[in-house]
Amino acid sequence: MSLRRLLSLAAVVALGLAAPRATADAPKPPALTAEKSVLANGLEVILDEDHRTPIVTVNIWYHVGSKDEPAHRNGFAHLFEHVMFQGSKHVPEDTFFKFLEKAGATSVNGTTNTDRTNYFETVPANQLELALWLESDRMGFLLDHADQKTFESQREVVKNERRQRYENAPYGLVAAEIRKELFPKDHPYHLLTIGSPEDLDAAKLEDVHAFFRKNYVPNNATLVLSGDFDKAKAKALVEKYFGPIPRGAEVPRMKKTPVTHPGETRIEMEAGVELARVYVDWPSPPNYAAGDADLDLVARVLSGGKTSRLYKRLVYDLQIAQSVSAHQASMELTSYFDVVATAKAGHTADELLKAIDEELAKLRAGGVKDDELARAKTAIVSENVFDLERSSSRANQLNSYNHYLGDPNYLTQDIERINRATPQTVADAARTHLKEKDRVVTVVTPKKDAPTPGRVVTIKRGGK
Repeated sequence: MSLRRLLSLAAVVALGLAAPRATADAPKPPALTAEKSVLANGLEVILDEDHRTPIVTVNIWYHVGSKDEPAHRNGFAHLFEHVMFQGSKHVPEDTFFKFLEKAGATSVNGTTNTDRTNYFETVPANQLELALWLESDRMGFLLDHADQKTFESQREVVKNERRQRYENAPYGLVAAEIRKELFPKDHPYHLLTIGSPEDLDAAKLEDVHAFFRKNYVPNNATLVLSGDFDKAKAKALVEKYFGPIPRGAEVPRMKKTPVTHPGETRIEMEAGVELARVYVDWPSPPNYAAGDADLDLVARVLSGGKTSRLYKRLVYDLQIAQSVSAHQASMELTSYFDVVATAKAGHTADELLKAIDEELAKLRAGGVKDDELARAKTAIVSENVFDLERSSSRANQLNSYNHYLGDPNYLTQDIERINRATPQTVADAARTHLKEKDRVVTVVTPKKDAPTPGRVVTIKRGGK
C-alpha cells in the first residue's frame, strides 16, 4: 500500500469521515498482523513479514530503563547501551559495527529511556543471520568481554555525553531540576536517564555485571523482525542463536505509580544564554491510560503548527516568543505534560507565562473547536500510519506496543482511542490534569556571568 494511500486513509479516519454518518464499509487504516511467540527461555519473538523491499530490521527491547536502576546506581542502563557495542565473547572489540558495515547495514544504534533499552539494525535480507548472531552473542556472552578496561572506558564516554548534552549545553541543567521537583525522591523517574557521574564513579565492575545478569536475559527481552524474510526460516534462525541462551531469574515489572503535585513550585534559574525561557510541567496519566490520548490532542491544539493556539498567540500575535511547544511525555509508570516557550530578545519568561496561562484558561473554560480537534486527530493518526512505511520505525512500534500493552498489533485500537476523543473529553483532560497551580514552573533568565547550562537561584514550593 502506498504512503499516499496510507495517509489518505489516516486522514479519513481521523476526521470521522467528515460525513453525516460513517458507512459500514468505510475505509480503515491497515491493521498490523505480526506473529508473536515465546521461546522456551522466555524470549518474546515478534515476526512481521513484509516483502516490499529486500531489507530486514532487527529490533530488540530489553525491558529495563533508568527506572529499574538500584539506589545510587543512576546511569547503569545508559552505560550498558554503550558497553553492548564494545564486543562480546565471539565478537572482538570494535568489530560489531565493522561486521554490519561490511554487510551493508543501516540505522545501527541503541537508545535508553526511563522504561526500556533497545538495539536495532536494518540489514539486507540475505544478512539476517549475521544480525541475529551479533545480537544473540551480546545477549548471551557480553560478560566474557566486559572487563574493567571496557567498563572504565565506557563510563568516561557516558560522562562525556552528559557534559556535552547537559553540563555544557544552553539551558542544559534545567531538565534535571524539573525532574527532581516533579517526581519525589523515591520515585523511579526522579533522576534523568543520562546518569549520575558520582554514582558511576562509585560503581565497581561486579555491580555492573550484576545489573546485566539480572536484566539482560531472554525472559526480559523482546525480539522483533520486520521486513523481507521467510517466517519458517526466520524462526529456525532465532531458535538456533537465541534458544540456547539460559533463562534468567524472573524480572518483575514495576506497578504504575502516578504522582500529584499539590500547589505550584516555582524554580528561578539564571543561565549564560541570550534569551529567556519558561517551562511549565504537570504530572499526567501513564502511557495508554485514561486521559493520555486526550492530552496528546491537547498538545496538538496548543502547539501543533502555525494555526495552533500558543503559536498564534505568542509567536504571531504578541510576537514575544520565537518558539513554543507542548508535549505529553508518555511513560510507563506515570507521565508529564510540558509547555516550553523561548522568548524573543527583549521579552521575559514571565511575559510568556502570562500568555500561556491565559490560553490554558480559555481551553479549560471553553474547550476546543471541532475543526481544531479534527486537525489534531489527523496529524497524530497520519504520523502513526506513516511510521508503518519504514521497517525500522515499524519494528520499533511493534516493540513499543508489546512493551506497554502486551499486544504488538495494537495500532487499530490506538487509532480508535484517538478518534474516540471529543471536544468535551479533551477539555476535561485539560481541566483535570493541567490545573492552574498544581504544577512546576521554571523561569530561566539570561545573565552574562551565569553558567551556560544554568544555575538555580531560588525554589519556592507550595504556592497557590
